[in-house]
Amino acid sequence: MTGFGTVAVHGDDGLIPGGAVAPPIAQSVTFSAESDEQFTAIATETRGSAFYTRYGNPNHAQVAAVVAELEGAQTGLVTASGMGAISTLALTLLSAGDHVVVQRSTYGGTTSLATGLLPRFGVSYTQVDQTDTAAFERAMRPRTRLVLLETPSNPLLELTDLTAVAELAHAADALVVVDNTFATPINQRPMALGADLVWHSGTKFLGGHSDVSAGVIVGSAELVERVWQTAIVTGSTLGPVDAWLLLRGIRTLPLRVQRHNDNALALARALEDHPAVARVRYPGLPSHPQHALAGRQMTGFGGVLSIDLRAGRAGAAALLAGLRLAKRAASLGSVSTLVVHPRSMWAGIVDAEQLAAAGIGDGLVRVSTGIEDTADLVDDFLAAADRATGD
Repeated sequence: MTGFGTVAVHGDDGLIPGGAVAPPIAQSVTFSAESDEQFTAIATETRGSAFYTRYGNPNHAQVAAVVAELEGAQTGLVTASGMGAISTLALTLLSAGDHVVVQRSTYGGTTSLATGLLPRFGVSYTQVDQTDTAAFERAMRPRTRLVLLETPSNPLLELTDLTAVAELAHAADALVVVDNTFATPINQRPMALGADLVWHSGTKFLGGHSDVSAGVIVGSAELVERVWQTAIVTGSTLGPVDAWLLLRGIRTLPLRVQRHNDNALALARALEDHPAVARVRYPGLPSHPQHALAGRQMTGFGGVLSIDLRAGRAGAAALLAGLRLAKRAASLGSVSTLVVHPRSMWAGIVDAEQLAAAGIGDGLVRVSTGIEDTADLVDDFLAAADRATGD
């Protein structure tokens, strides 16, 4: 395989017109044809980029090609957000009477989709502990069509054994869809481990600068075409400027992810023995119960960790208030370090019982490390942690 850095910079070389080094923004919503025959051709082309932007756009094609190659997939498409991606996937692959298996520890929006929205349309679900591979097998039913995975999970950094679960799912004729937002293809490639489709909130690490909302879906040409047919009906269309921003962010993805990895590991090590901290959740620590699995299926451990404060909500509040460099903000994967109290953030989309069942406690703080100097970041968190102990 060509190296990640080369793919990130050159994966769309054949799709950039006119010799431009930076791709032009194709702002046009619609594209003209010279003849009836040409119009028919562009209007009926699958995932074409020269008919109507809801169907496709040159900037869409460029970014989708790069992410697909990074993930080792045949092809891809883009949507207006990560939730646009997973919702479009679900609407494509599920019908009334079908059944979904979903992890208990996963992004709140995915939980809300599986447990709140889909049942309204006759789709049932079973939630499982992702750390228990046998639980996936027990959850399978004759009408199980989809297994929704996220590893590492948001916000508990738990892992799913992708190879083992994919084998179980495929034996039951179910498709495996993996949210690879946390890991990015630089740290983990689910397609190589058995996934059928991979999706990202491109808003996060792929974009990397907190300036674009986007989703990306990659997989086989056959499955992506089916998803595209749904996407042009639901209209979760990524704007050309946003696609251009997403691609610009991806150009530096391998470089940024290495710094994210380094900062998260350094911060996890520094906080693990701090008296204010009950537990640090990070796959790169030997103390993580699935550290060996992380070593098998990941090449880096990611830029996100979670911290359980001994003083619960009061400790979390003191830590957040004491930080100088980190910003208290939703989302993750930015060049800036972002911190959030998950129980507060998701209270509006996931009920208290589900939060408790997912293990999201009052003292949990999620940290998405940026690309600041490592020593400065560690000093900032250690000083804030001292405040969380009352020292």
